[in-house]
Amino acid sequence: MIHCDCDCFYASVEMRDNPALREVPLAVGGRADQRGVVATCNYEARRYGIHSAMATAQALKLCPALVVVRPNMEKYRVASRQILAIYGHYTDLVEPLSLDEAYLDVSGSPHCKGSATLIAQEIRQRIVDTVGITASAGVGPNKFVAKIASDWNKPDGLFLVRPDQVDAFVAALPVKKLHGVGKVTAAKLHGLGVQTCADLRGCSMQELQHHFGSFGGRLHDLCRGIDEREVSSERERKSVSCEETYTVDLPDLPACQQALPALFDSLLGRIARADAGRHIHKLFAKIKFSDFQQTTVECLGTTPDIVQFAHLLETGFLRKNRPVRLLGVGVRLGEEASREQLSLFAGINV
Repeated sequence: MIHCDCDCFYASVEMRDNPALREVPLAVGGRADQRGVVATCNYEARRYGIHSAMATAQALKLCPALVVVRPNMEKYRVASRQILAIYGHYTDLVEPLSLDEAYLDVSGSPHCKGSATLIAQEIRQRIVDTVGITASAGVGPNKFVAKIASDWNKPDGLFLVRPDQVDAFVAALPVKKLHGVGKVTAAKLHGLGVQTCADLRGCSMQELQHHFGSFGGRLHDLCRGIDEREVSSERERKSVSCEETYTVDLPDLPACQQALPALFDSLLGRIARADAGRHIHKLFAKIKFSDFQQTTVECLGTTPDIVQFAHLLETGFLRKNRPVRLLGVGVRLGEEASREQLSLFAGINV
């Protein structure tokens, strides 16, 4: 199994096209005066503590010399198509995770005498030669190990974990490295005296399920390097949506309703481009308030309807009744679109 991940992808493409950006702290993201966030940044910027999803304004406080470039998604999509074509040359079993990142099952590949390590080396070199950016790769017996390994020698690195090395490799990992363990779960594990996967192995399945529910079983397996997930080359789209973060908070419900038609038109375009209209079974609206609290409201429906979205927005807005910084609308998809409509809206707080 190989996990490939290009190094600071958006930033790398920008540095490729403008060599003057290579030696300066660089972030790709939105403007600070428009509540922008950092999509990614180069390693020079990371030395200042800047990271993806950080507010651009905060990033500039950490590094006043930071150069911020607006994203050019079309340029990144062109590079992505080149990268995915390289992956596809070695195996049909490619599971993309983003524009540049993917799992590859090369167990049946005829290339490089069947050596996953040699295939990973070739892929990295071809990305440099074809796309002009670097990539890191991890090689391991399963997805979990390969993913951790790809981050081991970043940037521009390759790391191999052989099957007989998995036990010791995983045992030394901090529990925060486990897939699905965020800050809250990590803090809870630390409170139980668990810092590493070796510590976690001291907890029984019953204990973990008591503290973490069904996720306890996953923790029990991961801390032992067990991951039975297969590479899936078919990814099912589950939703289509669009959202807008406003430079100035929308003060009230009428202002939100006034912003709805532009969002609705954008959503219709995305549904058409994704050819997703026949699979719609729910409509939803998302609101993030000025205090950063967020709520989502949804209802059954098979056709995007601006009147329905207006009702959803109203229901969500009245939960907090305060200024709004972000609005979003979308549809959830399923194999069989339900023909049923709900007269009452079911809300989900996130």
